Amino acid sequence: MTWAIAWRIARRDLNARFRGLRLLLVCLFLGTGALAAIGSLTAAIEREIETNGRTYLGGDLQIELWQRDLTDEERAALGQLGDVSAGTRMQAMARFGEQAAPIELKAVDKAYPLYGDLTLEDGRTVGAPGSDEAWLSQGAADRLGVAPGDTIDIGTEKLSIGGIIADEPDRLGEGFQLGPTIIVAEDLPIRAGLIAPGSMYQSKTRVRFTQSRDTEAVGEELKQQFPDAGFDIDTADRAAPGTDRFVDRMSEFLTLVGLAALVIAGIGIGGGVTSYLDARRQGIATLKILGATSNDIARIYALQIVAATLAGSLAGIAAGIAIVPLLATALQGLLPVSSGVIIDPGAIVLALAYGMLVALVFAAPPLLRARNFPAMALMRARVAPLARDPRALALVGGGLAAIVTLALLTSDNPMLSGSFLAGAAAILGLLALLGLGIRRLAAALPRPRNPVARNALANLHRPGSSTGALVTALGFGLSAFVLLAAVQSAIDGNIAKRVPDRAPDYFVLDIPRDQVDEFETLVRNADPGASWRTVPALRGSVLAFGSEGAMTRTADLDEIPDGAWALRGERGLTYADRLPEGNELTEGTWWGPMYAGEPLVSVDEDFADAAGLKVGDMLTFGVLGVERTARIANLRRIDWESMGFNYVFVLSPNALQDAPHNLAATVELSQGTPTGPLLQSLVAALPSTSVIEVGGVLEQARTILEQVGFATLAAASVAVLAGLAVLLGAIAAARAARTYDTVILRVLGADRRQIIAMQLIEYVALAATLAVVALGIGSLAAWLVITQLFEFDWLPDWGQVLAVLGLGVFVVLAFALGASLPLLRAKPAQALRDL
Repeated sequence: MTWAIAWRIARRDLNARFRGLRLLLVCLFLGTGALAAIGSLTAAIEREIETNGRTYLGGDLQIELWQRDLTDEERAALGQLGDVSAGTRMQAMARFGEQAAPIELKAVDKAYPLYGDLTLEDGRTVGAPGSDEAWLSQGAADRLGVAPGDTIDIGTEKLSIGGIIADEPDRLGEGFQLGPTIIVAEDLPIRAGLIAPGSMYQSKTRVRFTQSRDTEAVGEELKQQFPDAGFDIDTADRAAPGTDRFVDRMSEFLTLVGLAALVIAGIGIGGGVTSYLDARRQGIATLKILGATSNDIARIYALQIVAATLAGSLAGIAAGIAIVPLLATALQGLLPVSSGVIIDPGAIVLALAYGMLVALVFAAPPLLRARNFPAMALMRARVAPLARDPRALALVGGGLAAIVTLALLTSDNPMLSGSFLAGAAAILGLLALLGLGIRRLAAALPRPRNPVARNALANLHRPGSSTGALVTALGFGLSAFVLLAAVQSAIDGNIAKRVPDRAPDYFVLDIPRDQVDEFETLVRNADPGASWRTVPALRGSVLAFGSEGAMTRTADLDEIPDGAWALRGERGLTYADRLPEGNELTEGTWWGPMYAGEPLVSVDEDFADAAGLKVGDMLTFGVLGVERTARIANLRRIDWESMGFNYVFVLSPNALQDAPHNLAATVELSQGTPTGPLLQSLVAALPSTSVIEVGGVLEQARTILEQVGFATLAAASVAVLAGLAVLLGAIAAARAARTYDTVILRVLGADRRQIIAMQLIEYVALAATLAVVALGIGSLAAWLVITQLFEFDWLPDWGQVLAVLGLGVFVVLAFALGASLPLLRAKPAQALRDL
């Protein structure tokens, strides 16, 4: 038989609506759709960052420093690389009449912007504003209630609003901000009295290379040339490190979701094709009796499966492309991605390749069984199930090896993908062993006297029983329910923990030390019941750490250890006589008041563990260009849930108090006290301070975490839907296989109630057993996602998880009952004639 004749027969036998192959279509639709959407979205984000990296960063390279500008020598070194643009970022207050608002002050020089265009709402393309004007973001204009032409106060200076910003090219590279942006001239912070020794500000210097250079190599050379400068260097290919890190984490998670959908789809495809060929057994037998060879049978049904695979895969790819704009819209503001239709050929081809490979690999075993079995055995398959073809094992093994190889070659994180696939294989093996164990246990148990219970027990181990397929499907389906509930509730728990409902009303920065009494008087006059806390506030970077005489330079590290994030860039520093509020000493002793010995430092215990530090080791900090070394005196457990001042490093007063610095404070007003009067009085009396309203910050943080939760929920739902489809397919396949058994029982006198009771007893036993297994598997997978990928705390709501698992068990039993009803309508004469 030629391929053309085989296709003619296959086409005539193939139902226009793919009756019998719908499970295969659904599984492929979900799997390829997830992969197409994931690949297109992540490729678009990465391409956007790569294409516009220089614009987002504002240069080819950027150097950030806290509380100081570049020295002449450092600036000269950058000048040799190309064009230089310098500026300052700091928190400040803007005033208009009785209105005052915390802002992000962005002072830029005449060279700004080096890349991209700064455009205003009136259509003008501008650079740095004049010395007596400012460009306001729409948020700042709304907060102050101003328009172009109005005059605002910043510090001691009055500025005219020259325009409203329509597009700030380097907005993404600026990172998380505590207020809306106002752009001013480079010298405004000094003229306005906002910068003085000890003021909390950040200098940003950007370089546009005049010739092609390796940005990473240039960054390393600068760190080696100025090892103690405390440079925090960003490059155009990592224009937004926080965003890049989030994209990497989300991409890894989405990749795992896609692979999970494929694994589940493979299970469903195997079951679906088995059921389809089982329903076609008479047709296959007839063809063999009429002279068709085993190869002819393989061609006919392989063509049908390929046609269905293409239909399901292409439909899934189309759906995946269609859903990307919805995800992009939901993630706007969090990730750099447009909201239009995104088509990535590489992602589409990869999704189609996965779909075809998975379908053909998992469809091969049932096809080989039907191909090699004699015609009479095919006709008697209901009572004499088809034997397994040993060659199917080798074929599936080779196909799975091809899928694993493709996954590893196309993954940005081969180790992660490989670990996941190994874990999926281990889970499949565990479920297979569990299925075998259930069958053997059921066979070994004493036979109940009740005939209904006896038949239900026999259904679990009789020849041809679908226990193995049901265990696999139920295990994966219920695990998907647990995974979704645990991930979502853990993210909600992190929102509740990290973004508390009750927090200080204000953070106040840059309080001059000689004006602390005035600050406290203002707070007390505004609210006699208010509470406040002031702490010294400095910035510094860890230059070296380790045991005395063998310290490691941070600049020499190829990679920052996981959890040792405080080694990256500059961090907040403070000093104190007493253990800070909300901290608990876990090792070592605290220095007392009036301590005057060797400089000491207290370190967060989690950071110390990640960095391999212990009591007695040394830390060297770079503070305002000066090295300061201190010995670790103790370790602390920090209550990060409090929205107060939580410092990883707290030094003894003699280690830092001689450095120029100001104070920071938190203010918590009495319940019901209006916040406006205090804000106005602070801005008027202390113009150089910055007041941050915590409510807006909390809302912004909550929004970001909720966006992460939405993306996670949407992605994980794909795995749940795939698991549900496989679950329903397995139940449907089991129903088709039991038609003969049900007919025989009815002929022997069983009534409808007894038949339904047998089905329910069997499924209750399986679901109860697998619910426990799924709770463990799903919880472990969720823990890995939350703690290892997102680096959140493990805070699931176990009540919610168990409720969702219970819902999953209810769905299983409901569908099992629904699948039993058609069995009661089967006509014995018709069913017996079909055998």
